[in-house]
Amino acid sequence: MSERNRGMPVVGMVGGGQLARMTHQAAIGLGVGLRVMAAAADDSAALVCADARLGDYRSLDDLQVFARGIDVLTFDHEHVPNRHLRTLEAAGVAVRPGPAALRHAQDKIAMRSRLTEIGAPSPRWCKVADLADVSALAERTGWPVVLKAARGGYDGKGVWLCGTPEEARAVIERAAAENVPLLAEERVEFRREVAALVARSPHGQGAAYPLVETAQRDGICHEVIAPAPGLDLDRAAEAQRLALDIAAELGVVGLLAVELFETAEGMVVNELAMRPHNSGHWTIEGANTSQFEQHLRAVLDLPLGSPQVTAPVVVMANLLGGADPDVYGRYVHVMAKDPTVKVHLYGKSVRPGRKIGHVTALGEDLDDVLGRARDAAAYLKGPAR
Repeated sequence: MSERNRGMPVVGMVGGGQLARMTHQAAIGLGVGLRVMAAAADDSAALVCADARLGDYRSLDDLQVFARGIDVLTFDHEHVPNRHLRTLEAAGVAVRPGPAALRHAQDKIAMRSRLTEIGAPSPRWCKVADLADVSALAERTGWPVVLKAARGGYDGKGVWLCGTPEEARAVIERAAAENVPLLAEERVEFRREVAALVARSPHGQGAAYPLVETAQRDGICHEVIAPAPGLDLDRAAEAQRLALDIAAELGVVGLLAVELFETAEGMVVNELAMRPHNSGHWTIEGANTSQFEQHLRAVLDLPLGSPQVTAPVVVMANLLGGADPDVYGRYVHVMAKDPTVKVHLYGKSVRPGRKIGHVTALGEDLDDVLGRARDAAAYLKGPAR
């Protein structure tokens, strides 16, 4: 018997990665059903979710079949064609976040245009048709200039730091050959990168998690510290309010992660994501309500949970694959050395540099907690060969 037959709602999540896997765990605790659309039977979420359906998120037919019998459709990635979502919404499917909102996470030109309209702090930018556009921006901002693919970029992909017109020309020519639209942004001088994670329900209830500091290397988030250490309380509250305002202005339902640059003058918006986010994995143990439970509550229009932290310091460290695939053999030793560290593995095969899990440590002293999380993640990765 399905959850729906028992009177409980069923959420359909398009995407079978680790975000869907961890959302499945939250759904069990809430007592609601979760159906996952996975690309393959060995996708991270498909390995654990009983109601996993195979399908292609680019196929309207597959999406329509998947949406039958669910109460809400949501996502663990932003890549579902917006036109398909509009068709589903017109047919009566509750799509959350809806296509009008999700467009701003799918298209960086749309995002920058809308953020500029509402006065959100953003880098100076322009759409790029040719080198003249980039050069005109560089006359105002100076070189280097950041070029970005307007659609499809993630984890550092689709971002190019260009120090000269020649470097920019090469990117523009390659993008034109691949029919990839570009925008250019000024390079922001920032102290550090932080993230604001908020949730918003259909009737407008909002909740904001504490701001976190994120450590990025090679375009990949390696560590998250919650709350962001040494952050002025007024500046933190201002950033939380900014994220909630953006969620309201864009009509977001569910989670919204706002990646920010902290500069000497204040916060500058870098990117948006409308789903559970790597910067929020710490909330599983580190907050009263995990981001995954909060996303389900929001899209189902349930009362939102408390985002308060459960410890003074929480550190999440991503686990990247190394040369030795025997992670489980090392996992036992990590558990024995530090029983308080929590290890989350995503059921993925190990490849060097692949994100295969994360670890979370909690405590009162930042140096101690950070050291414990780093030590566990490094040991699990294994020795270099």
